[in-house]
Amino acid sequence: MNPQEDMTGTMAVPDKDKLDEASLTKWMEANVEGFTGPLTLSKFKGGQSNPTYKIETPGTDYVLRKKPFGKLLPSAHAVDREFRVIAGLHPTGFPVAKPYGLCDDDDVIGTMFYIMGMADGRTLWDGTLPGMEPEERRAIYFEMIDTLAQLHSYDPAELGLEKHGKSGNYCERQISRWTQQYKLSELETIPEMDQLIEWLTKTIPEQKGFGIVHGDYRLDNMIFAHDKPKVIAVLDWELSTLGDPIADFAYWLMAYEMEPEGRSGLKGVDLEALGIPSREEAIARYCEKSGLDDLPPMDWYLAYNLFRIAAILQGIQKRVVDGTANSAAAAEMSDRVTPLAQAGWEAAKRAGA
Repeated sequence: MNPQEDMTGTMAVPDKDKLDEASLTKWMEANVEGFTGPLTLSKFKGGQSNPTYKIETPGTDYVLRKKPFGKLLPSAHAVDREFRVIAGLHPTGFPVAKPYGLCDDDDVIGTMFYIMGMADGRTLWDGTLPGMEPEERRAIYFEMIDTLAQLHSYDPAELGLEKHGKSGNYCERQISRWTQQYKLSELETIPEMDQLIEWLTKTIPEQKGFGIVHGDYRLDNMIFAHDKPKVIAVLDWELSTLGDPIADFAYWLMAYEMEPEGRSGLKGVDLEALGIPSREEAIARYCEKSGLDDLPPMDWYLAYNLFRIAAILQGIQKRVVDGTANSAAAAEMSDRVTPLAQAGWEAAKRAGA
């Protein structure tokens, strides 16, 4: 599999994902300022969770994200949360697509959806950034860190997002949520996952920071400008909430602990030769941009985030079994659940488990 080729661009809409175009057109005429049909639909190849469509019109291109069809886990695929955080951030100049409208009427196309602007840029999947010069790689990595620090600097209340999540106990709430989702999707017993859940629940560190957290901040959830190392849109806000910025940064930092596998992992890569900042340089950059003196020991946060990813991919695996997965890569992704749980337990042992 080559994610840069296989997950980039659009394809014809599969029969199982087709929408009522007449109904969608009518809704957009009534709710999207400046919209003029006719529209043409295609489906983006990438993404594991919420089906995402490109809407082309004679004047403007749009993006539609919706909940999947079929039976869903409780609280999953929260496209309404995505829309509200994008709508809150867009006026600040933070790089998100322009929000146009949210539709919570399932009768229009069969599920809740929202419309946003189309960001014209590059989606990057391979963390080693093949074909680039060392200086551009370094600039792209620092840009990712700086953008995340910018997100964490906002006061949610000033953006009208004070109800986007609860103010404290972020990791505790996340562990509880993803344990519940994991158990609802569980297909076989993974001993390391059960050990992780028990240990994490008993060892949660004190939360010292607070802000908007993305929840799935990684290379392929960003669009970069075509001609410079600049983030023009951060995507996939389904897991965003209010919480601990350190846990959010630790999620991005996990790239240094993950095998490349043609994706964003950097483990075993010659970072210096490629121009990619080291893990220590990345931490120092985040601290500088966030005004922090240092970060706490990161092995607990690494174990926690490996648990989260394993639980998320377990949900994808269950959707593969149920026939509701939304990417050709979903089955391959879901095979990573056990290795992630095992890696998480190793990190937990380094943290004292």
